[in-house]
Amino acid sequence: METFVKTSIEDGIGQVVLNRPDKRNALTREMIRQLQAGFDTLAQNDSLRLVVIRAEGSVFCAGMDLGEMQDRANSEDGQAEWKQDSEVYASCLQTIFEIDVPTIAVMQGPTLAGGVGMVLACDFILASTESFFMLPEPARGITAAIVTPFLNFRVAPGVANHLLLSGERMNATRAFAVGLVYDAVALDDLSARTDKLVNAILTGSRSALAITKSHLQNCLPFNLEQQLMQSIQVSASARETQDAREGLAAFIEKRLPTWNPKG
Repeated sequence: METFVKTSIEDGIGQVVLNRPDKRNALTREMIRQLQAGFDTLAQNDSLRLVVIRAEGSVFCAGMDLGEMQDRANSEDGQAEWKQDSEVYASCLQTIFEIDVPTIAVMQGPTLAGGVGMVLACDFILASTESFFMLPEPARGITAAIVTPFLNFRVAPGVANHLLLSGERMNATRAFAVGLVYDAVALDDLSARTDKLVNAILTGSRSALAITKSHLQNCLPFNLEQQLMQSIQVSASARETQDAREGLAAFIEKRLPTWNPKG
């Protein structure tokens, strides 16, 4: 089986690396399973102090693999399969969000759609100034439902509205200005900036950081698990619409979609 996610630990620092650069690290069901398994393995290691997520290639993550999504659309029980995919993805994000050590996403390049949810589930996002965020789901006839709770947690509603409804790119500099990323630096400086943040985190005790992270999550103004359950239903329902099928087909066929005028 091909390794799409590489996981390692050294000196208490867990490394999770997305390893599908030829497909812009687009997330398949198997890749998400490997990501989940990697975090589960790291969480069981008593020496773990923090986790850094990186990606091979020039794109951090292009979102879900739309070819695989198209296969779901053509299957006899597409909605059930889509719901299962949504459940697997939501569970993975919740695992990243709730692991009891600090997590850092290091974005060397663009992050789209489902990839945005992955980085938003981390405690810190460091981005190169060459990177950007984008949620193009409405242009595919679907919705970024599972990303939404994490986006609402990180930024003000107006910023979330812009990303979710417009489909426009938000570059790293703008993302830093609105609080979406912890820092935005030149690509050549990204490794050094990551090391600086890692060293700062490691000055804290593991127990104090775990207690602080747990308390932060307990102070959330919403129930994440409840919102994710609702988001799974919304995501699965949105993918079953006529527009979802048309949007995915248009993307695969490299043409403009023809939307249903009645919605």
